[in-house]
Amino acid sequence: MAAPVQQLPQPGGGKRKGKAQYVQAKRARRGDAGGPRQLEPGLQGILITCNMNERKCVEEAYSLLNEYGDDLYGPEKFTDKDQQPSGSEGEDDDVEAALKKEVGDIKASTEMRLRRFQSVESGANNVVFIRTLGIEPEKLVHHILQDMYNTKKKKTRVILRMLPISGTCKAFLEDMKKYAETFLEPWFKAPNKGTFQIVYKSRNNSHVNREEVIKELAGIVGGLNSENKVDLTNPQYTVVVEIIKAVCCLSVVKDYMLFRKYNLQEVVKSAKDPSQLHPKLGNGKEVKLEPEVKANQNDPAEGENNQQVVPDNSEEQGQTKPGSEEQVVNEGGAKPELASQVTEGSQSNDNDLS
Repeated sequence: MAAPVQQLPQPGGGKRKGKAQYVQAKRARRGDAGGPRQLEPGLQGILITCNMNERKCVEEAYSLLNEYGDDLYGPEKFTDKDQQPSGSEGEDDDVEAALKKEVGDIKASTEMRLRRFQSVESGANNVVFIRTLGIEPEKLVHHILQDMYNTKKKKTRVILRMLPISGTCKAFLEDMKKYAETFLEPWFKAPNKGTFQIVYKSRNNSHVNREEVIKELAGIVGGLNSENKVDLTNPQYTVVVEIIKAVCCLSVVKDYMLFRKYNLQEVVKSAKDPSQLHPKLGNGKEVKLEPEVKANQNDPAEGENNQQVVPDNSEEQGQTKPGSEEQVVNEGGAKPELASQVTEGSQSNDNDLS
């Protein structure tokens, strides 16, 4: 009887890594530029949706953001995190100080420099989050869309939408209410005022009720200034609420309808009729854009923009999400007068501008 064949030990004396260990190591390398490695409360950045190819999306995002970032803010200046002075002024005699100095030197030599733009784990498929440092996300993204809208020059292939995120908090109703009361003041607190709408989307979250969130946010905006009014046709401001797992991302953007809901694929298209950008004409009748809607059904890069379709296949294909839902403001259920006004016409606006 033949003796059993013994397996040769792996080089280095260690066991072979499992698949899970390789995945963890790969994810760790993605965030090796210092700072947080995943989306969490307290970050600012840019939330980008794509069509299946996240790696290509990150490459396009870096290229686009660096191009326009240098244009607005000048060339990037690098800073080392936790950098310690190299000189020793008698501190070597103190053991504790010498130890701290050595730890600081190790950090300075091993950690990469903090970058102006750094990709972190978003927590959802086909969604990329680029953490920003030292810039205003709304200003940068608006500048990008303004230029693409004016020039009609397409600069991306897989990026669909690009939404600035000015603040993040925990995705629990009480935390969101407390955070929004301060966050929304620069735009809506008296003497500031404006017309607004609320855009809500939830991914991989089942414990937040969208009607409650929209009702509370609409109430906060109305409480900051009674002159703030709802406008679903051409609002001055759009309050963007993006929830991913246990993190709520908030921002207030301008020209949301003009820039086709911040869709980079749509904003470069030439409008054959000015009414495509304004759903209602002077006589109050709504314009039906049947040819464009049909074209969107054949273009996989544009399906993401149709917010009323329940499964968003082009943006999150093959993904089962227990709480994934998107809605331009509330579709019913909000009792306060201000919140109830937000519900009117939301469905027609989505369909006309998709």
